[in-house]
Amino acid sequence: MKKILVELVKFPNFIAITILVVLSISLLRMQSLANPELSPPECRVKKWDIPVSLTDEKQNISTQKQKAVLIQRTPITCCQGDASCLDEVIYGEIPDKKALLTAIDRSLEYLKTQGAVTAYQNYQVAGISRDRVFKSLQRFRKILLTTNSPTELHQAIEREFIYYQSIGKDNKGAVLFTAYYEPLYAASRVPTAEYRYPVYRLPPDFNSWSKPHPTRLQLEGADGLQAAKGKLRGLELFWLRDRLEPYMVQIQGSAKLQLTDGTQTTIGYAGNTAYNYKSIGRELANDGKLPLQGMTMPIILDYFQKHPQELNIYIPRDRSFVFFQENHGEPAQGSINVPLTAERSIATDKSLMPPGALALIRASIPLVNSTGNMEERIISRYVLDQDTGGAIKGAGRVDYFLGTGKIAGDRAGVTVSNGQLFYLLLK
Repeated sequence: MKKILVELVKFPNFIAITILVVLSISLLRMQSLANPELSPPECRVKKWDIPVSLTDEKQNISTQKQKAVLIQRTPITCCQGDASCLDEVIYGEIPDKKALLTAIDRSLEYLKTQGAVTAYQNYQVAGISRDRVFKSLQRFRKILLTTNSPTELHQAIEREFIYYQSIGKDNKGAVLFTAYYEPLYAASRVPTAEYRYPVYRLPPDFNSWSKPHPTRLQLEGADGLQAAKGKLRGLELFWLRDRLEPYMVQIQGSAKLQLTDGTQTTIGYAGNTAYNYKSIGRELANDGKLPLQGMTMPIILDYFQKHPQELNIYIPRDRSFVFFQENHGEPAQGSINVPLTAERSIATDKSLMPPGALALIRASIPLVNSTGNMEERIISRYVLDQDTGGAIKGAGRVDYFLGTGKIAGDRAGVTVSNGQLFYLLLK
């Protein structure tokens, strides 16, 4: 989905405060897995950082125009007892190989397009080309089909591939991971007493709108019900029941809708006004309504459930506005115009990272256990870089697509952790 926004909790100061806590927890977990006091250096947590020698080399070879954002290194050897080094779910009790193959095939189709040719024409990292990315995906796909365990797959990667690690936000490889999802809401094609709050299609004359564009408040009013009086009249696409729901769709960039006639459809990003997103979670903290430290999406949603009248205060503070198109059941799409795959698609800054490429991520991600409870685990996942976002900027940010519906939303709302990002290319 061509989303330009991220979850309400994704704002810089929140990240700066919260990530210290998350990183501390993650490091403790990683240390327990790697057993640093007993294991050799190559098995310790620090092995996931970019080696200092490579960081120094990067600084020496970087040009005056732009420094390298990906550092070539050898694959990281898995150590006994460090299951977080492996993508275990590919061969788990419920195999996830099919989803990964689907995501790979979608990237391969993208890489055949003229858009991919254009995107890679002036790619800044030496040695990474569209042709090499394409051949790397083809080879990885063959290996995936012929291996029978995560260890066997990882060993094949070690033999045939090179890692290109993101320098992260600290030049040592630390990448901030958040997550996004596709909401599922009840909706109507016509306004009713129950369904009152619209999402809007892109105005046909949008390109001729003068700048600065109208703000959210000017477009839809404080209560979200005044758009029929202005520039959005007649552009209503669907109506939803709750004041917050259309806004959440704008944040995520897409939605699946359960319609009143029993059918389902989907909507996706079509355009946006020229304003930067302002987090209403941050605004709540600024006003002393909620503590900044530890703020998550569930906490924000709970606050507005208890104080629904305040939505008319805080939503208008975000001047940005997103328009949609009906996609008639098609899945959420990424910025490279291919459908996203749950748990196998990521969003990064496409001015820096190779579109459609195969990547390995390692981070602490909330999972639902066998009892239905949420627990965080440090995991590795092979993913495809198929999306971007206006708030996903720099080498130190990844947004992880978790799928559709409430469980995906619950997980996305509490995903904030430091981890690593690697791109895999054939030697």
